[in-house]
Amino acid sequence: MKPVKKVEGRAIPFGQKNVDTDVIIPAAWLKTISREGLGQGAFETVRAQEGNVFDDPEYAGAPILIAGDNFGCGSSREHAAWALEDMGIKAILAPSFSDIFSGNAFKNGLLAIALPQEAIDRLMEVAKTDPITIDMESMSVTTPFQDRFSFTMDPFRQKCLMEGLDEIDLTMAKSNAIKAHEQHIDSVQPWHRPVAE
Repeated sequence: MKPVKKVEGRAIPFGQKNVDTDVIIPAAWLKTISREGLGQGAFETVRAQEGNVFDDPEYAGAPILIAGDNFGCGSSREHAAWALEDMGIKAILAPSFSDIFSGNAFKNGLLAIALPQEAIDRLMEVAKTDPITIDMESMSVTTPFQDRFSFTMDPFRQKCLMEGLDEIDLTMAKSNAIKAHEQHIDSVQPWHRPVAE
């Protein structure tokens, strides 16, 4: 997982509430275990509508998505986080997130930052013309107009995101303790040792 300390750039002012994972990535795209190419299917039903914000050249390459309340509700498909990452999204700002989606986003290094509705409303306006900055160290979202919105996050999640630590990295950091434990078990419970052929 790549460290995420700051995300800055244009934001897609989507704003819809109760966007479920089937809207984020339709079931027809779930036939793969690869993360690559899922961005093409992201928001497929929304993109089918003329004049949708996702195909607006104004927001091409935007790393931030601004969404409405209860973003990522529905099924537990991890493909939703994969699809967002594949389309270049590094952070989502919304008033609230589904717990499962929030967990999947975190495990994949995707920021899911909850802000009050008033802050989201303001950021939706700013996003139409100017960039937004998300700073993980100061735990703030800022705009060129001196707007500053603080957010909270579990300190463990903040550390993992800023240092790029996923579950494998966290386990590997304990490799010496794991090895010592296995050696201790072998010495006090020799019947656990594999039988030589």
